[in-house]
Amino acid sequence: MSRALDGAKRFAVIGGGAAMLLVGTSTAVAATIADYPVLIGQSVRFALAAVILLAAVRAQRLPRVRLTPRDLLLLLALAATGLAGFNLFLIEATRHAGPAMIGSVVGAVPVALALLGPVLQRRSPSRRTVIAALVVAGGTAVAAGLGTGSAAGLLLAIGALGCEVLFSLLAIPLLPKLGPTRVSAYAATLAVPMLLAAGLLIEGTHALRMPTLTEGAAYAYLGVLVTAVAFLLWYNALRRIGADRSGLLAGLVPVGALLTTAVLGIAPVTVPDIAGAAIVGAGIAFGLRNTGVNTDQPVAASDTGPEMARSEP
Repeated sequence: MSRALDGAKRFAVIGGGAAMLLVGTSTAVAATIADYPVLIGQSVRFALAAVILLAAVRAQRLPRVRLTPRDLLLLLALAATGLAGFNLFLIEATRHAGPAMIGSVVGAVPVALALLGPVLQRRSPSRRTVIAALVVAGGTAVAAGLGTGSAAGLLLAIGALGCEVLFSLLAIPLLPKLGPTRVSAYAATLAVPMLLAAGLLIEGTHALRMPTLTEGAAYAYLGVLVTAVAFLLWYNALRRIGADRSGLLAGLVPVGALLTTAVLGIAPVTVPDIAGAAIVGAGIAFGLRNTGVNTDQPVAASDTGPEMARSEP
């Protein structure tokens, strides 16, 4: 295996970790948009991200591809579950359960991807990765605490977990043909009308209002960094090192939230916070050891062909 390929995998790991840390920072932003209609706001967020990502597709001069009915179905399913569905489940879950319970349930994403990702790619789950995923999920639970909530809250949190897993699994068959930029752009674009329709139905037409300057800045941050940039970094990691090992990086979401709240002084850092972050870090380090030289993981060049590999570094 070439040094360039090893470097590409290392970049993918770093990028995927950065993507999850960015997602974690969104918890600090949530307070600034608490008074804005949630679903309408999410449609604004994804609309901004879609504009940026579609511009990136055009700027990269990617070779034309024809979307098959299967491609369209996968993209629609990805947008409906991983983007719109995840937000709907998450919003409803917060009305029936505390953040700790929701965080603990959704924190099982690494385990689900460690088991299901290899199956989708027709290979056996790695024992090391599964063990590492269990450690990462355990660290997330320690940091979040088990929390409290009703049975409805638990079911809704499980729904959010399923949608978060599908955000990665549904992209796997699309990435070899479309690459990270187009998958991100098309999914974000398709999610906009879904969220807008849900917002108008649930929140009403009166929810359509201009955001304040603070709310606008928050949605700009969410749209540009937490969505457009994070999607690109995450899907590149997914393509380069596989869903199972990428899934370990999802454990960094609560770490990103912890770092943000500590830096901004939003909440005190507790011993469970530090212990959970340390456990997550240990699990990721264990699971990703020798990622750069392990040949059982997907490689962009072999999946996409030379032309696509040059187009999407």
